[in-house]
Amino acid sequence: MEIVLIAVIGILVAVTVFLLLRMKNAEKLIAMASTNSEHLARLSESLLAQQSQLEGQLKQMSADGAASRTEINKTLAERLDTVSKRLGDSIAQSTEKTGKSLTDLQARLAVIDKAQDNLTDLSNQVVGLQDILANKQARGAFGELQLNDLVKSALPPSAYDFQVTLSNGRRADCLIKLPNPPGSIVVDAKFPLESFHLLRQAETDSDKTIASRAFTTAMQKHINDISSKYIVDGETAESALLFLPSEAVYAELHANFPAIMEKSYQARVWIVSPTTLMATLNTVRAVLKDSQMREQAGVIQKEVGVLLKDVIRLESRVDSLGRHFAQASKDIEGIETSSRKITSRGEKIEDLQLGEEGTEELIAPPAELLRQKD
Repeated sequence: MEIVLIAVIGILVAVTVFLLLRMKNAEKLIAMASTNSEHLARLSESLLAQQSQLEGQLKQMSADGAASRTEINKTLAERLDTVSKRLGDSIAQSTEKTGKSLTDLQARLAVIDKAQDNLTDLSNQVVGLQDILANKQARGAFGELQLNDLVKSALPPSAYDFQVTLSNGRRADCLIKLPNPPGSIVVDAKFPLESFHLLRQAETDSDKTIASRAFTTAMQKHINDISSKYIVDGETAESALLFLPSEAVYAELHANFPAIMEKSYQARVWIVSPTTLMATLNTVRAVLKDSQMREQAGVIQKEVGVLLKDVIRLESRVDSLGRHFAQASKDIEGIETSSRKITSRGEKIEDLQLGEEGTEELIAPPAELLRQKD
C-alpha cells in the first residue's frame, strides 16, 4: 500500500513539474504577446484550454488512483487474511509437532535414563568382577566355581567328586570317576590372569617379550604342578586336565604359544577351556554309559536265559492248549453229527405220524427204525 501511495505522489509531482514548465512557457508567450494583443488573446485561450484539459486529466487520474487504491487495499486485505490463516495453521501444526516431539523426547529420555541405570549397574558389576579377579584366592574360587557348574551340568552325581584328597595328600579340585582303563581323571582349575594382562597390555617389543616370558613361566609351573601332584600310579589315570576358565587365554595359548602346548602333551596334562571341557565331559558321559552297560551285561544275559525258558514253557502250554482245542473241536463235530441224525429221525417219525389212515403197509416201531439206521 505504501508503494502505491509513493507512485501516486510521484505522478502528482511529475504533473506539477509539467504544469510549472508549461506555465513558464506561457509567461514567455505573454511577454512576447505584449506587442501583439491578438496573439496574446489566442495564447490565453490556448492556455485556458490546456489548463482545463489538465484539470480534467488530473481529476481522471485522481479518480483512477482512488479506484486503484481501493482495489489494492481489497487485494492486500484478502492476501493478509490468507497469509494470516496460513500462518495460524502453520503455527498450530508446528505446535502439535513440537508437542509430539517433546513427548517422544521425554519417552526417549526415560529409556536413556533406564539404560544409564543399567550401565551403572553393569559398571558396578564389572568393577566387582575386577576386584574378584585381582585377588588370587578369589580368582581361584571363580575358576573352581565355573568348573563345578560345568561338571554338574554334564555328568551324573555318582560320576565325580569335588575337593578330593588323594593318597599323596594333594587335594584336587575335581575327580571324574572312570572305570579302568583309563581310571579316574583329575581336573584342576588354573587362571594365569596377571601374566595374560601383561601380555595384552604390552606395546613395545621388549614389553611383549617380558610378558611372553612371564606367561610361559606361569603356564609351565601350572603344568608341572598338575603333572607331579595329580597323576598317581594305581589311583588316577595316566593323564590329567588343566582347566582354563577363560576362552581368551585358551585362544592366546593355542595361537601364539605352541611350545607350552607341546610341554603339556609331554607331561600328559591336557589343557581345556569351558567349551572344550564340555565336549570332553560329554565324551566321559558316553564312556560311563558304555561301562554301565558292560557291567549289566551279565545280568541282562541271565535275564535273557530266564526269558527263553519262559518262552519254551509258554510254547509247551500253547501246544497242550492246541491239542485240547483239537479234541474239543472233534467232540463238537461228533455232537453236531448226532444232532443232525436226531433231527432227521424226528422228522421221519413226524412224517409217519401224519401218514394216511387205512394204509396196509406195516409200520415198524420207532426202536426198530433206530436200530436200522444205526
